[in-house]
Amino acid sequence: MNTTKKPQLKTRRQPLRRCVGCGEMKDKSALIRVALDKTGALNIDPTSKMHGRAAYLCPCAECLQKAQKSKGLERSFKRPIPPEIYERLTAVLEHGAQA
Repeated sequence: MNTTKKPQLKTRRQPLRRCVGCGEMKDKSALIRVALDKTGALNIDPTSKMHGRAAYLCPCAECLQKAQKSKGLERSFKRPIPPEIYERLTAVLEHGAQA
């Protein structure tokens, strides 16, 4: 008697991350990743593959404003955030492209 089991396809769960603006948990792929590399430089990470500490934002202007007002990025990285990062994030949101 040959009992063979059919291989079952495993569905992978999408990792969840918390937006530093609104505080909602969302799929990692639906958020914008801001990464702090080893040299201390902040970068917008479109590929989500940069090494280092990261914070995530929803791709909407309201969450960016909330994060700026509540200093969510500053708390995440434990350092002041230069205005250029907020300008680059605003450009990403307006143009839909990774700046």
